[in-house]
Amino acid sequence: MDIGSKSDIYPDSLLDSPPPDARWWAAYTFACREKIFMQRLQKFEVPFYGPLIKRTTRTPSGRPRPGFVPLFPGYVFLCGNEEQRAEAFKTKCAVRIIEAPDKAELLFDLRQIYQLIASDAPLTPEARLSKGMKVRIRSGPLSGIEGSVIKRHGKDTLLVAVNFLQQGASVVVGDYETERIV
Repeated sequence: MDIGSKSDIYPDSLLDSPPPDARWWAAYTFACREKIFMQRLQKFEVPFYGPLIKRTTRTPSGRPRPGFVPLFPGYVFLCGNEEQRAEAFKTKCAVRIIEAPDKAELLFDLRQIYQLIASDAPLTPEARLSKGMKVRIRSGPLSGIEGSVIKRHGKDTLLVAVNFLQQGASVVVGDYETERIV
């Protein structure tokens, strides 16, 4: 896996069919070490998901440089057993690894984030989310995604959260695309 490439999940089917008895953790990495951590986890065959999104940065000379950056800087999600967790520490990239208290909720949130990224909609990382009206997208590539609607710059914005981290991503949506969840 090339550092600049988008290989943010191992194995590719992790979110569709995680091991039934596996535990989920959020690994907090050293600064700017998420991609190296994911490379090493893949080498050790430790299942992970570290959401990456497209971003274009500029070189010092001003030329655009497309690439991928972590949606949640400093975090990579692990799935496995205690031995795989220990392997993750051997990478020397993780500062701490915290177990998710509700693995079903985390898996639901990660599946939504994965679908949101796969839609290629322009995303904005969101930190420290606030509560709002709960809605579900009715149709299109984001169909079925649930989140909270907020007004930002006069536009309806859907926040999709990973509640365990209190972080998420947002995308602009029209009110005609959503239905209220009661």
